[in-house]
Amino acid sequence: QVQLVESGGGLLQAGRSLTLSCAVAGSTFSNYAMGWFRQAPGTEREFVASISQSGSRTYYADSVKGRFTISRDNAKHTVILLMNSLKPEDTAVYYCTAGPSYVSTTPPRWNYWGQGTQVTVSS
Repeated sequence: QVQLVESGGGLLQAGRSLTLSCAVAGSTFSNYAMGWFRQAPGTEREFVASISQSGSRTYYADSVKGRFTISRDNAKHTVILLMNSLKPEDTAVYYCTAGPSYVSTTPPRWNYWGQGTQVTVSS
């Protein structure tokens, strides 16, 4: 079993930056690719970013490419999502997830999920 706990969400103005963290416990962290998804009200959960088990490879949704950066610390069992130049359309609940492959962009291919953290960006 893997437990994931997100933190760092909040309310902020467009153009600002925010860092989300995901603490992982319960299994061998380095065995899992890690990812972030988000879900706005009335929409499906969508892929944001992912990182390979070693941290050497990353993958981003087009909507966040160049603005968001995902990283991981295998010694500390944490995943970070640095979000720059935030836009109102980035408003959503952000979920941390663990799975077998960082190239998977659909929720069913990810095995474990956190409870989510709310990010609200005002214009």
